[in-house]
Amino acid sequence: MQIFFGTWPIVGKIALRTLPSTGLVALRVAGATLAFLCLRRLTARPRITQRSDYARLALYSLLGVVLNQFLYVKGLALSTVINATILSTTIPIAALLVSILMGRERPAPRIFIGMLVAACGVVYLINPAHADFSRDTMIGNLLLILNTLAYGAYIAVSQDLIKRYGALTVITWIFLFGSVATLPVGGYYLAQTPLTHLSASLWFAIAYIILVPTVGAYYLNAWALGRVAPSTVAIYIYLQPLIAFAFAPLLLGERLNSRTWLAALLIFAGVALVTLASRSRTVEEVSERPEALGH
Repeated sequence: MQIFFGTWPIVGKIALRTLPSTGLVALRVAGATLAFLCLRRLTARPRITQRSDYARLALYSLLGVVLNQFLYVKGLALSTVINATILSTTIPIAALLVSILMGRERPAPRIFIGMLVAACGVVYLINPAHADFSRDTMIGNLLLILNTLAYGAYIAVSQDLIKRYGALTVITWIFLFGSVATLPVGGYYLAQTPLTHLSASLWFAIAYIILVPTVGAYYLNAWALGRVAPSTVAIYIYLQPLIAFAFAPLLLGERLNSRTWLAALLIFAGVALVTLASRSRTVEEVSERPEALGH
């Protein structure tokens, strides 16, 4: 999932040379919605049985698609890539805090330590000395912070419906609601862009953005949420900048240095701590169940 997400900034940067940011968001969400609808029609999936669940799906769409897409794109435009990467380290923390407040996870020292270690790895990797937190980027930084809070909350709260209806059903409805909100805004800017004059390579980039870092990544994210704790899903976000740096030697001719390897060690150590803590906690919960004790 994180490999898919990690390729989004690279291909997205190519598409944004020609397309407006809000227009690209609209194409991404609308295209993914059509793909999910086709996949759901080809498979036998459960229907939503309670009307109140539609309101919850609309909320998940607002957090995980609409606010996540618009706040990140606009925040990135008004800030810097380094700032965005540093501020993204708050997503797993936000997901964990919301999960704890909702009673879905218990606070565990190893999880907090793992997140801290992985976050230090990300900050060290991108060299915070190059960050820009001046007044010129203040609004962009604020939007990026709001984006991390929205996406962290989405990871934390969406698990319940995913377990009940399955990843494909939930993610299809989330994108369906998201397209209703993003198409009017993005469509306005797309109408001012001569789409008929776009090159074949640009259309290929758009298709890739829709199918890989959107359909593939969002579905795998939901699939994982149906099986492990939100904090475990969120901690893997720290792999994204590492994946981007791994692609750099292949696409840009850059070389990996000692800073990259040390950062990788910290990130993998933090991810391992959270994953192992979540696994041991699951084993404890299973062993405490009456049916387990009976055996």
